[in-house]
Amino acid sequence: METQEGVAPSPTSSDLPRLQITEPSQVRRQTQPNPNQEGSRSIGPPTPLSPRAGFGVKDEGVECINHGPTFCLWRGRGRAPDRESGPRGCTPAFLSAGAEITITPEPAQPAEGDNVTLAVQGLSGELLAYNWYAGPTLSLSYLVASYIVSTGDETPGPAHTGREAVRPDGGLDIQGALPGHSGTYILQTLNRQFQTEVGYGRLQVYEILAQPVVMTNGTALVERRDTLRLTCSSPSPAEVRWFFNGDTLPIAVRLGLSPDGRVLTRHGIRREEAGAYQCEVWNPVSVSRSEPINLTVYFGPERVAILQDSTTRTGCTIKVDFNTSLTLWCVSRSCPEPEYMWVFNGRALKNGQDHLNISSMTAAQEGTYTCIAKNPKTLLSGSASVVVKLSAAAVAMTIVPMPTRPMEGQDVTLTVQGYPKDLLVYAWYRGPASEPNRLLSQLPSGNWIAGPAHTGREVGFANCSLLVQKLNLTDAGRYTLKTVTLQGKTETLEVELQVALNLPSSHKDQRHLPEPEPGTG
Repeated sequence: METQEGVAPSPTSSDLPRLQITEPSQVRRQTQPNPNQEGSRSIGPPTPLSPRAGFGVKDEGVECINHGPTFCLWRGRGRAPDRESGPRGCTPAFLSAGAEITITPEPAQPAEGDNVTLAVQGLSGELLAYNWYAGPTLSLSYLVASYIVSTGDETPGPAHTGREAVRPDGGLDIQGALPGHSGTYILQTLNRQFQTEVGYGRLQVYEILAQPVVMTNGTALVERRDTLRLTCSSPSPAEVRWFFNGDTLPIAVRLGLSPDGRVLTRHGIRREEAGAYQCEVWNPVSVSRSEPINLTVYFGPERVAILQDSTTRTGCTIKVDFNTSLTLWCVSRSCPEPEYMWVFNGRALKNGQDHLNISSMTAAQEGTYTCIAKNPKTLLSGSASVVVKLSAAAVAMTIVPMPTRPMEGQDVTLTVQGYPKDLLVYAWYRGPASEPNRLLSQLPSGNWIAGPAHTGREVGFANCSLLVQKLNLTDAGRYTLKTVTLQGKTETLEVELQVALNLPSSHKDQRHLPEPEPGTG
C-alpha cells in the first residue's frame, strides 16, 4: 500500500496487539518519580541501552532508536524513512513532544485491600494503544498489560498479577491492591502518527499494621549497673514511636535510639525510668501499639533510720518511762523491701521484721539497738542505731516477786526494777533494816557477803535482785532492800512475801470430797 510522503500508514489489527517496546534506549522521560520513596519496586529513570545491530539508520538527522515486532521508534527532525529504511518490517513511529503525561493514584494513600486507580492526565491526540509497565524501565519483564483502544483488547504481560485492568481512558485499575504493588509505574502510548509518549507515576500501598511486640533484655534491672535494651518487633516497614507510662517518650540525653527507631537503649538505668514501656508502629493509613512491658529497677537500701512508734524520727537517744512499752521501726528507701536484722548491744536478736517491740521497759532493756537492712537484689546494705534509756522520772524502785505467789518448796526471785544506775552498795534484810536481820550485802567490787540472817539459800545479783531457794513457810513475811548511791543517797524499799502451803495430793483430793450427810456413815 502506497502512502503519502511523511505520513505513516495505519496499523493493521494484527499489528496492534503485539505493540511492545522491549528494550528502549534514551527515551525522553515525561514524569520522573521521587527516587527517595520506599517501595517494593525499584525507582529510577529508564536505563539507556545500546541499539541493536542494524539500528541507527539515519536520514537527515532522523534515527531509529528502538523497534518492536511491527513498529520502530524514530527520533529526530526531517522526513521519516520508508518502512524498508529501518529494520525489516518496521513501521516508522516518532517520539512525541506533546503535553506531559501525569499519573496519579486514587486514593492517594491506599491501604492494602483497597481498589486503586492509576488515573492518567495529559494524554493528547488520537491514541491507538497503551502499554503499562510496573518497574523502572520499559522492559518486557516489567510489562503489565497492552491495550488496543479501538477494540478494547487487553493482553497481559509478564508482570501482570491478575488484579490489573487497563481502562479505556488509559488508566490502570488494581483490584485489592497489596503492598507488593508498590513501586514505579510507566504508561506508554502510541498515536496514529506512530508517535509514542511515556509518563511516570509512583504507587505506595500501605499495610494494615499488625500489633508490634516489645522485646527486652530484662524486666528487672539494678540501678546504675544494668543497661536497658528494648526492641520493637514488627514484620512491616513503618515509622516507630515509643511510649512511657502512656505518654510519648521524651528524647533525653541518655536515651539511645537506633536509626530506624526500633531499638531503645538506656545505659545505667535509673529508678525514675521504671514503669510501662510500649512501642507504636504507624503509616499514613494504620497505627498499632504494643502491649506494655513493665520495668522494675532495683535500688537501695538508702537513708536507713530508726523511728519511734513509726511516726517520730529519733535522734541518737530515746528516753522511755519505766514499765512502759516501746516500738522501734526500721525504715529505708529500697526496692524491693529489704531484709531486716536487729542487734541489741552487739547481740543479734531473733527478729526478721521491720519493727521491734519492747513490752515493758526496765533497766535490762537499756542499751544500743541497731537495725541492719539488706537488699537481696542489689546486695547492698545499710544500718542505723539508737540508744534506749530509762527517763530520769522513771527511776522509782519497785520489788516484784517472781513468781508472785510462790509455793512451799519453790524458788522465788525478788526482782528489783528501777534500781539506781550509780549504785555503790546494797543490802537485803529479813524484816526491818537492822544488822541482826541482814541476809547479805553486795560490795562495790560486785561480790556479795552473807549476813547474820543468811540461811545459805539466799543469792544476790548485780541488779539488786534477791533469789531465795526452796521456800518454806517461815520464809514468808517482810523483806527490806537498802541501797546507797555513789553520791551517798540512801533509799529503803520493802516487799511482803507470801508462801502458799504445798499440800500432798491426798489432802488436795480430800478437800474436794463432799461432806457426809447427817445420820450416814
